[in-house]
Amino acid sequence: MDKKSVVNEAEQIQLAIQLINLGSRLQLLESQTNLSRERLIKLYKELKGVSPPKGMLPFSTDWFLTWQPNIHSSIFLNIYKFLLENAEVKGIVAIMKAYKLYLQQVEAEPEDEHVLSLTRAWTLVRFVESKMLKMHACKCCGGQFVVNAYDLNSDYYCNLCHVPSRAGKTKKAKELSYVALEMTA
Repeated sequence: MDKKSVVNEAEQIQLAIQLINLGSRLQLLESQTNLSRERLIKLYKELKGVSPPKGMLPFSTDWFLTWQPNIHSSIFLNIYKFLLENAEVKGIVAIMKAYKLYLQQVEAEPEDEHVLSLTRAWTLVRFVESKMLKMHACKCCGGQFVVNAYDLNSDYYCNLCHVPSRAGKTKKAKELSYVALEMTA
């Protein structure tokens, strides 16, 4: 019979708290801890004051290949790979540390939603480990970027060297330019 360890349970709760504070979804918590779903929901409600979001996790590699998510995913994955090779960390701990470093690099405002969430970062690592996505060097700048493992990538140009024509035409960019026009008028 397996004995329950109070220390192990405390470590699992601490891991869950760290994951929740980084914005983890319930499915990620369930896969990375030994805590019951009910316990995780209670912990989430206690920390965030609301129920965890419902819905399916991202399951398509396509999101990681669009221009802005690709840049952010590539930043995260380069940090993650560096930590694996040089910092002697692995698993969810490496993902959390890489995600914290990623957040420091993108310096988003606290009220802004980050392009890459922890759940998407975890999903990205799973896609790379299952060889659906991989890193490939840009032919122009030499930087390593996330690409589809099954595409022909010999003449790959990243989204920074070959900016798509619609890049930066988001709703938020339009709102900011509208506000700037009003201020000058």
